[in-house]
Amino acid sequence: MQFRDLKEQYRVLKEDIDQAVLNVMSDCNFIGGKQVAELERELAEYVGVKHCITCGNGTDALSMVMMAWDIKEGDAVFVPDFTFFASGEVVAFEGATPVFYDVCMDTFNADIDSLKAAIKAVKEEGKLNPKAIIAVDLFGQPADYSSLEKIAEENHLLLLEDGAQGFGGRIGEKRACSFGNAATTSFFPAKPLGCYGDGGAIFTNDDVVAEYLESIRVHGKGTFKYDNVRVGWNSRLDTIQAAILQVKLKAFCEYEVEAVNKVAEQYTNLLYGVVKTPIVPKEMYSSWAQYTIQLESKEQRDEIQKKLKEKDIPTMIYYPKAMHKQTAFGNLKEYVECKNTEKLCDTVLALPMHPYMKTEEIEFIAGEIRKILDRK
Repeated sequence: MQFRDLKEQYRVLKEDIDQAVLNVMSDCNFIGGKQVAELERELAEYVGVKHCITCGNGTDALSMVMMAWDIKEGDAVFVPDFTFFASGEVVAFEGATPVFYDVCMDTFNADIDSLKAAIKAVKEEGKLNPKAIIAVDLFGQPADYSSLEKIAEENHLLLLEDGAQGFGGRIGEKRACSFGNAATTSFFPAKPLGCYGDGGAIFTNDDVVAEYLESIRVHGKGTFKYDNVRVGWNSRLDTIQAAILQVKLKAFCEYEVEAVNKVAEQYTNLLYGVVKTPIVPKEMYSSWAQYTIQLESKEQRDEIQKKLKEKDIPTMIYYPKAMHKQTAFGNLKEYVECKNTEKLCDTVLALPMHPYMKTEEIEFIAGEIRKILDRK
């Protein structure tokens, strides 16, 4: 059994993916081929924004936005405590200070009250300049952008949507990666829309920011490749990856997002009342990067993971360690307590999840979990 069955996805899409790759090989347009520009137009149209700028990976996408916003030493950027390291890493990389805030136990996304408290604490201390908020669409579900955008506006802060896991989700009819002042996503293979290597993208309606991003991803180029108007770096999406993503995006739009929601529904029907199952608020639609259950304790979680492994059922823990407890951030001040995050780190467990799961696989996994807990 696969945690995310990329082999089955390739089997289904093999003919189209193979042909797309062969087209790139035949044209020998490995860097900056037409498929890159085509994909950017398709992604921008799907999300509903003016600009999509692809790049080397999701972390680069975040870093490029930090650069575009001139995030620097002395600035505070507010980051959720329960997320992947990159969301805070890119802030520190620019010399700024990540200030961590807590998340909600039900949605795993931004705790609005905790964020407000963190902003207030930083302002009252007066040592850092509050500059931006990063909100993460964890496990496929968009954060509460109605509240987040209001907080950002009230405090004159920029808002970045980290949609690395959220691509394909939506709030009402508004799609993930269209919120805030800019948004990013990742095309890491295991993401809802993944390529066969690294890849990322930035979404924005700001013409000036888009022009800057297009420049810095190619060594700060100006009107042409050898006209360098600023110091940039090298972060381009390969043409082969763009061609693969074009095929995958079509499947993603046509049936994969709907299929993965049906898988989630089956899991919830089988596990509701047995463990704490994920909660998707009425107005939200998730792309289900992960299906994450919560157990009563770390001991119970670890036992279930061990027992499932014995049955060849792969599971993952996203995430076992809070951001504020990472060694790399050991010297940072904690402006607010993040008790929910600490609890989640000890109790979450992600189950196999992808659009190609069979009903018998879901029933087998849920049945084994029920057996383990019944024995207890």
